[in-house]
Amino acid sequence: MSMLAGFQTSLSGMKVAQSQLDLVSRNIANVDTVGYTRKTAQQNTIVLAGYNSGVSMGNIERTVNEGLLKSYLTSNSTYGGVSVKSEYLSQMQTQLGTPEGQNSIAANVSDLQSAFNSFAQEVNSASGRYNLLTNAQTMTNRLNSLSQNIQKLRGDADLQISADVDSINNLLDTIDDLNDRIVKYSVLGQDGVADLEDKRDQAIRELSQYIDVTYFKRENGEMVIQTTQGIMLLDKDPHYLSHTAVTQANPTTGYADGAITGIFVDGVDITEKISGGELQGLIEVRDDTLSSLQSQLDELAGVLMNGINQAHNRGTAYPNTPSELSGSRTFIDPANQHVKIENGDVRFIIFDGNGKQVSTASLIGDMGFNPNGDTVENMVSTINDWLTGADGANLPQASASISNDGKIVINTGDTTYSVSIVDEATSAKGSTQQDVTIKFDANGDDVYDRTFEGFSNFCGLNNFFSTNQNESVYDSKVLSKNANLGIREKITLDFGSSETSNMGSLTIYPADNLEDIVNKINSDPNLSEHLRASLVPNGNGYMLRIDNMSGGQLEISEQPGATGTTSGFIDRIGLEPSYVGLSGSISVREDIQITPGLIAGGSPEYDTSSGIYRLNAAANNIANDMSKVFTENQTFGQAGSIASSSTTLANYASTFVGNIASGISDAENTLNYQQELLSSITTKEAQISGVDIDEELSQLIIYQKSYAACAQSFTASKEMLDILLGMMS
Repeated sequence: MSMLAGFQTSLSGMKVAQSQLDLVSRNIANVDTVGYTRKTAQQNTIVLAGYNSGVSMGNIERTVNEGLLKSYLTSNSTYGGVSVKSEYLSQMQTQLGTPEGQNSIAANVSDLQSAFNSFAQEVNSASGRYNLLTNAQTMTNRLNSLSQNIQKLRGDADLQISADVDSINNLLDTIDDLNDRIVKYSVLGQDGVADLEDKRDQAIRELSQYIDVTYFKRENGEMVIQTTQGIMLLDKDPHYLSHTAVTQANPTTGYADGAITGIFVDGVDITEKISGGELQGLIEVRDDTLSSLQSQLDELAGVLMNGINQAHNRGTAYPNTPSELSGSRTFIDPANQHVKIENGDVRFIIFDGNGKQVSTASLIGDMGFNPNGDTVENMVSTINDWLTGADGANLPQASASISNDGKIVINTGDTTYSVSIVDEATSAKGSTQQDVTIKFDANGDDVYDRTFEGFSNFCGLNNFFSTNQNESVYDSKVLSKNANLGIREKITLDFGSSETSNMGSLTIYPADNLEDIVNKINSDPNLSEHLRASLVPNGNGYMLRIDNMSGGQLEISEQPGATGTTSGFIDRIGLEPSYVGLSGSISVREDIQITPGLIAGGSPEYDTSSGIYRLNAAANNIANDMSKVFTENQTFGQAGSIASSSTTLANYASTFVGNIASGISDAENTLNYQQELLSSITTKEAQISGVDIDEELSQLIIYQKSYAACAQSFTASKEMLDILLGMMS
């Protein structure tokens, strides 16, 4: 028996040594295979009926540190998110320019400031006007281009989200297939389980690049995968992600208002629960970084346009004084909307070709416009009566009217005569020039909802900058979602537009918050047919945004309460026309582009000796006012990462250019750190899990000697058995 036992033991030893040699050979052959881990197998003693019967090969096992793998997944997710953010920031900096660059948007503002300064010093210079026009067009073209590129990048990010979702789903399919094979091979006791687990680990490493993941394994070897926020991605079967990319991004489309769809799993939107990987980085770029920059550009464009237009509307060009003034404000219901003029009067002056007064009258004092206010329609009719009347300007061919699209147009009807509008402190000729206050009743309920400075500025009759946008979007100031809105009794808001003067009403109660207002508008069949309400993230809070989806002029007003006055709710939450998208549409007024001589340098001057107004080509008071828009601090509302502030246009532009540069620097530092961390983890994993050629060669020698020794023992046992059999025969 002992002879046969030795024979069996030697044979089993040879088989185990051969298997170990095969395992070592596989390790050596896969030394450069990505994701391959060193395989080992324990040898087990075979005991039968209390006697040692040789050795057997144990299960093939991987040399893996699960803690390091999970650390790698976390770091790789962070790297993926920061990497994509850095990429998009770099593309945006290419467009914006660097803080020290001579071609940045901040440099464009400085160049335009210099052009206005030069114009103020030499208002008679034709070259100065052309220089001003060129720099103004450069500025607006740059703003237009930047806005378009921001929206293109937002669209690209959304498309990349869709591509990443597809990649994630493919990887989930791969891991699911590997799960099935691992469980099957384990049950059947087949070789190859460890190699399949290597492939599965490699797949989840790739998955972590796109989305933050963690995992655990069941006893049968099956891997269950979920996000770090607990969203299940793979459990028995894949839970696929879905996302429909937006056709075209624009400043008013976003995830917050539903115009950009979320990322869904099993019908549930998980967008805000993704905290790592490329998906998280792309979401941040699309909805935060680029949207924040867009709002900052829009804020810059809005403050620039309003400041220059207000100053330019005070002036009159000479000798290219226009015979027609066309307004930019759209009146949605001029027969019922009211206007009230306070703190002065509005003077209309007709000039001849030499810049000498032909006729003049003040709107309230001379024309008889009601000082307590009247409809827009009656105001325009009053002006028309003066223009055409024998006791007025006596220009029968002249007209003051409201166009079909709701804009005021004043025309002398004869290019020999031109018209100028000047706000003055009183109705007396020659009184101090100053902006009057315009109270505007938007819905015709005899309660004045909005206040403006300057009559011509209110109507937009002599703008320098123009836009094809109406006031179709309203934003509130930045508030928290659950902010106390200061409502003591229920209030009612009315909505009207250039298409539908009475869209409907909204009742708000003391317990309502911003989310309640959004839900009420979007659930009201009358309002939601025209309007879309949303809470737009901005800085450390949210803005209530109400968007007239047709793009037409929108008016929002509060109905008066029992006392005949309003609660001031609209002013309290800062609900007013938004600058959103303005940077993409701002331009120099079209006729000024054709005729730079229409740029106003001064305003009419009153000659006390003759008692008449004259135009002076050398007058530069308006040019100086426009120049001050750049040198004096302007008020900027909160826009993304930049809080509300009072600063110059150039400083504001420099701030967000600097923010992009700072963001890139931070992203690069984080990238470098994550790269070093990933490299450190990979090195540590290689030390533990990787194949060391020298170590494998030493194992190869051991198993070769073991095989040889077992072979010699087997041969000796065989020879002894042969001798014994020979003696017996």
